[in-house]
Amino acid sequence: MKQGTQGPAVPGDAVTGRPDEPGRPGRGRFRLPAQPTGRDAECDRRRDRPDGAESGAARGEHTHGEHHGEPGLARPRPAVRRSSVRGQVLAALRTALVTGDLRPGEVYSAPVLAERFGVSATPVREAMQQLTLEGAVEVVPNRGFRVVERDARELAELAEVRALIEVPVMLRLARTVPAERWAELRPLAEATVRAASSGCRATYAESDRAFHGAVLRLAGNEQLVRIAEDLHRRAQWPLMGSVPGVRGRAELVADAHEHTALLDALIAGDLEVVRQLVAEHFTGAA
Repeated sequence: MKQGTQGPAVPGDAVTGRPDEPGRPGRGRFRLPAQPTGRDAECDRRRDRPDGAESGAARGEHTHGEHHGEPGLARPRPAVRRSSVRGQVLAALRTALVTGDLRPGEVYSAPVLAERFGVSATPVREAMQQLTLEGAVEVVPNRGFRVVERDARELAELAEVRALIEVPVMLRLARTVPAERWAELRPLAEATVRAASSGCRATYAESDRAFHGAVLRLAGNEQLVRIAEDLHRRAQWPLMGSVPGVRGRAELVADAHEHTALLDALIAGDLEVVRQLVAEHFTGAA
C-alpha cells in the first residue's frame, strides 16, 4: 500500500516494457493486457533491459517529426476486439501510471500513444478522458494530456481519508464476520506476498487492491467498495519527481505481510490486534 517514494529511473522504452531497438532508441511498441505475456514478465523485462536514455517519443509526447508506420511500430498480434480495446488501453495506462512509466508532469499525445498500442487514437482519448475524471491526468489544449503532479501532502491526505473510511468498517466486520469467511480470503492475502516478492510494483498494486476490495465487500455496500477502490488507486500513483522502480522488494513484502497478519487476527477474533494493525497499515501508507 505504501507507494509514494522515489527510486532509480528505468531506461529503454517507457511503458512498453521492451528494450530499445538497435539504432532506434525509444521506438518499441506498447502492449495491451490482452497479449500473452503477464505483468510479472513485463516487470522482468523492465528490470532486464539495457541501459539507455528514454526519448520524448518513447514517452508518447507530441513531437512534430514522428514517422508513422515504421517497421519498429508494427501492429500487435493477435488483433484486439474492438469492444474491449478501450478497457485494455485504460488498464495499460493505469499500469503505466503505477509503475511511473507515465511520468508526473509529462505531456502525452493520444495519436502517438495510439500508434504504439497499434490502435486508433479514439480509444486512447477515451481512456485518457476517464483518467482525467479520476484526476490522474489533465487536458493540455492542442498537445494532449499531462500526468498530474502530486506531492507528499496529497498522499498523506489520501491515506487519512482511506483510514476514515476503511478502519471503522474493518473493525465492525471484525465483530460480525465469522472466522470461516475470513479464512476464505487467505488466498488473496498470500497473493499479495507473492506479488510483493516479484518486486513488480504494478503486480503488487493490483493484488493489494484485490485484497482490500474483498475485505470491504463483506460489508455488502458496493458504493463503499467503489469509493475505497478509487481512493486506493489514486494513492498508488507516483509522487512528483518519482520514476520507475519506486519501491524496493523488501518494502513491498513487509507491506504484504501486514495483510496476512491482519487476516490472522481477524480469524482469531482478536479485536485489539486488529485495531492496532489497521491503524499502522494506513498510517504507513502516508
